[in-house]
Amino acid sequence: KVDSEGGLYVCMNTFLGFGREHIERHYRKTGQCVYLHLKRHVIEKVPGASGGALPKRRNAKLFLDLEANGDLSSDDFEYEDEAKLVIFPDHYEISLPNIEELPALVTIASDALLSAKSPYRKQDPDSWEEELQASKHAKSLVQLDNGVRIPPSGWKCSKCDLRENLWLNLTDGSVLCGKWFFDGSGGNGHAMEHYKETGYPLAVKLGTITPDGADVYSFDEEEPVLDPHIAKHLAHFGIDMLQMQVAENGLRDNDIKPRVSEWEVIQEAGVKLKPMYGPGYTGMKNLGNSCYLNAVMQAIFSIPEFQRAYVGNLQRIFDYSPLDPTQDFNTQMAKLGHGLLSGQYSKPPMKSELIEQVMKEEHKPQQNGISPQMFKAFISKDHTEFSSNRQQDAQEFFLHLINLVERNPVGSENPSDVFRFLVEERTQCCQSRKVRYTERVDYIMQLPVAMEAATNKDELIAYELKRREAEAARRAPPELVRAKIPFSACLQAFSEPSNVEDFWSSALQAKSAGVKTSRFASFPQYLVVQIKKFTFGLDWIPKKLDVSIDMPDFLDINHLRAMGLQPGEEELPDIAPPIIIPEDPKDRMVNHFVEYIDESSVMQLAEMGFPLEACRKAVYYTGNLGAEVAFNWIIAHMEEPDFAEPLVVPVFGGTASSGVAGFGAVGLDNQPPEEMVSIIISMGFQRSLAIQALKATNNNLERALEWIFNHPELEEEDGEPALSMMDLENHTNANILAEARSEGPRIKDGPGRYELFGFISHMGTSTMSGHYVCHLKKEGRWVIYNDLRVCASERPPKDLGYIYFYHRIPS
Repeated sequence: KVDSEGGLYVCMNTFLGFGREHIERHYRKTGQCVYLHLKRHVIEKVPGASGGALPKRRNAKLFLDLEANGDLSSDDFEYEDEAKLVIFPDHYEISLPNIEELPALVTIASDALLSAKSPYRKQDPDSWEEELQASKHAKSLVQLDNGVRIPPSGWKCSKCDLRENLWLNLTDGSVLCGKWFFDGSGGNGHAMEHYKETGYPLAVKLGTITPDGADVYSFDEEEPVLDPHIAKHLAHFGIDMLQMQVAENGLRDNDIKPRVSEWEVIQEAGVKLKPMYGPGYTGMKNLGNSCYLNAVMQAIFSIPEFQRAYVGNLQRIFDYSPLDPTQDFNTQMAKLGHGLLSGQYSKPPMKSELIEQVMKEEHKPQQNGISPQMFKAFISKDHTEFSSNRQQDAQEFFLHLINLVERNPVGSENPSDVFRFLVEERTQCCQSRKVRYTERVDYIMQLPVAMEAATNKDELIAYELKRREAEAARRAPPELVRAKIPFSACLQAFSEPSNVEDFWSSALQAKSAGVKTSRFASFPQYLVVQIKKFTFGLDWIPKKLDVSIDMPDFLDINHLRAMGLQPGEEELPDIAPPIIIPEDPKDRMVNHFVEYIDESSVMQLAEMGFPLEACRKAVYYTGNLGAEVAFNWIIAHMEEPDFAEPLVVPVFGGTASSGVAGFGAVGLDNQPPEEMVSIIISMGFQRSLAIQALKATNNNLERALEWIFNHPELEEEDGEPALSMMDLENHTNANILAEARSEGPRIKDGPGRYELFGFISHMGTSTMSGHYVCHLKKEGRWVIYNDLRVCASERPPKDLGYIYFYHRIPS
């Protein structure tokens, strides 16, 4: 928590940062006396008397304002940083650098802090860009007069069937695929092979050609280059640069899209859209394939429960945030919500007649949109996929976010409760006809795409024939025909029984055929519907179903309400399947639940976004009864401190260690490591307080420090600890037992009638590429959120969405 005037104080022993109002308290509690004081001054250029720009110095708001825009590199601003060492209690200041008077260790530590990269610099893709140089081959490039003409679309590699990452050789007009990349994208390297065979040096990437230029690569110079004569070189093959367009945001999908492509329809291209300004109409900067995060967070903060939980409690969250707010989920959520909903960063341009008056005053420049670097850095921490700059699945990120919301309660009610519902699963043994009813928690209704129910099958067949003919003749493909699927058919497919693989019938005491039917045991306050557009082909290559589904504005699913055990139905006996014991005695695991872990169930849970180790523990402690039962265990235990810690299973004949305690209990025999205790003591804290903190946080050093500062009531007074070790253990175990006796997941049941208020759409052929856009209904009209662009929607493409958001209609 850093104010706009005081800057930031960093303790040179613990490297924890404090605002001006907290530094004295830290000094009194710890006795640490050496701090690095950082202060940033923004130099705002204002007109001088002669028309030139004069620097005007003012303090930077480090906490909210800098992240909201993050763009201090414009022509209107410069900034300078000031660093000093401050010695307490006398507040003695030493300006930096000062190599002559300071010990070497202090100098090294100060330099390391000052040169450390912030989340902004780490995630700013522009910082890696270099200025391109003109190719030495551009001026004298020889182009063969071979009659090759390149069509405006429908390209394919001439040596394979790839249609992505295609490059046009500017000498002979060959269209070939690029190199293969580590993330699985790219091509087979035929463009490079062609250069090695012919020596033709320059190629342009198809799909990047615009009236402003194109992406050109020089195989000889082994780097991207500029081609000052690119217009003439392209015209040689019949390409008019002035007629070429490229998708916004620099996205990689390189097909020139027909007028009815999802890229143009979803982004409402070709339609003049009116920009929207004010609270709730703030855009978010794309940090490099972060549009999935932007779309989900716009939808989340359009929900009143999330607005009240984080923005409504903004001051309380900031006041009680830990010492390092960059590592606190609730602080980051509140800060992001404030940026989106306050209207401070979504203001219309100033009227021309007010510009002169404004420039004479101390007027803060307009900030359009926020840059969520710090939020993304925190929320993706320790997650392999979300911490990368690759595109991700918005549905997986939604579940990841809900997981974090569940683990970091902000008050008596958790805002994620509005999405939670119970699913009743009815499983029937086909041979004995007996049934079993179980319940599980879910947050998303996943609807399958009923392709067989397409209402325009004849058009689809005719289109496919024309497309193949055009491909063979290297002509432009025909206008796209998209499959039209009735929503009622998808809903029917959802409610139909499905086969259960490897079903073990307790009635027969053997494997048998089984079918499963799902119904709603409760209806959520907000229903999230995912259209399962992504599937696998026969070659196991993921693909996307390009379909149009007539999603209703008003949805009634009351007929899907679960009914429970019906008269005449007989339940399957409550008998567990036999335990499988490994042949190798060295691999045997002894536990009162199971002796092996079902890895298929583990992977099902991991694909939902939960930590792998937590998934293994869930399957282990629920006795391999399936992913559904394990899912319920995860929901009940995700707030425990050791939730994601590795599973420790005792060897045959041994006793369970503290890491295997079923509910993460802390025992008296679980003494913290002495080296961790020593570290905390060296920071000025008492030994008893260090042990309490480590035990309360499952021996996590970083969280133990936060725990100490968040529990000032536990400080020792008059030589007597405020809370004894035994009291702490009893208190911890009492909470565990209370949680174990809880009445199950919190739900907000009600009627199953809903109204659509938002949807997230995906453009591209895979969840790992493409672009996401969000549409929300606000104040009676639809609004499109396309990263930084927020505009009134003229043609909301409700039939092409991927994730839909409905709110319950009061009865």
